[in-house]
Amino acid sequence: MREILESGEEQVDAGTGVKTYSLFGRQIRFDLSQGFPLLTTKRVYWKGVLHELYWFLSGQSNIKYLVDQEVHIWDDYPYKIYKEKMERGEVPELTKEEFVERIKADDDFAEAHGELPHIYGEMWRRWQAHDGREVDQLGWVVDELRHDKDAHNTLVSSWNPEYLYAMAAPGKAARFPICHNLYQVNIKHGRVCLQLYQRSADIFLGVPFNIASYALLTIVLAKILGRSPGEFVHTFGDVHIYENHKEQALEQLAREPRPFPTISFTESLDSLDTFKPEFVRLNDYDPHATIKAELTVAGGYNKKIHG
Repeated sequence: MREILESGEEQVDAGTGVKTYSLFGRQIRFDLSQGFPLLTTKRVYWKGVLHELYWFLSGQSNIKYLVDQEVHIWDDYPYKIYKEKMERGEVPELTKEEFVERIKADDDFAEAHGELPHIYGEMWRRWQAHDGREVDQLGWVVDELRHDKDAHNTLVSSWNPEYLYAMAAPGKAARFPICHNLYQVNIKHGRVCLQLYQRSADIFLGVPFNIASYALLTIVLAKILGRSPGEFVHTFGDVHIYENHKEQALEQLAREPRPFPTISFTESLDSLDTFKPEFVRLNDYDPHATIKAELTVAGGYNKKIHG
């Protein structure tokens, strides 16, 4: 974050005109035996981390589950699609708050307007094969590592060119930009390690959340495999700060980090499908206060370029 503020290149998002300061190709590492890396220089939204990861792990792609849990981190994306339909006169006009309330109260409305196709849960657990099968990538990773602890092939990809940008057939482009698009699981010294490649990373608002999410994923996989968690390695492509987050970033950098919390489980896990959010306990989390910043819905599908 400090390096970006000091020497990041100024760039502008083609679709929204939003300005960022950016670096390319960086990496951070966390030894999970030394604590759970939920950042302490500001409060990270733990409830959102936990329920979003369950949303991914259970293969879901409709925001209704999250809305029902009062987790609203994904509301903007389906509402953006709904607003385009409003502008064309295809659906009744609703504010974002009214839209979210309809998602929560009306199953048919949620089914019609809450879906985000080709999002992480779908890609991890039910990738659509050309022959009609659904491929459970993450389930295969668990099985592969159970049979071969030295496997080098246990990767999960969320990057499918068939549905991305101008590579997609007309009308088939995914409307959410897949940002954390590939991870590999590996066992070293008997411990489960995971490396994430994130092509685009909002280091102030998004990255603390991503660190916690994939560190928790590593710990859950270790629990399922009956092993200890090892390293979480976070590799970035374009890593940036939005112009309207600079003051908040400086405030965070001025704070002194505190000891990391730990994670424990109230139940045993023997498969992905036995994982439930209520089985996870976050212990001894003592962060500094929240630093608020506005979510910027930028990147991804751009009608002018990809239409």
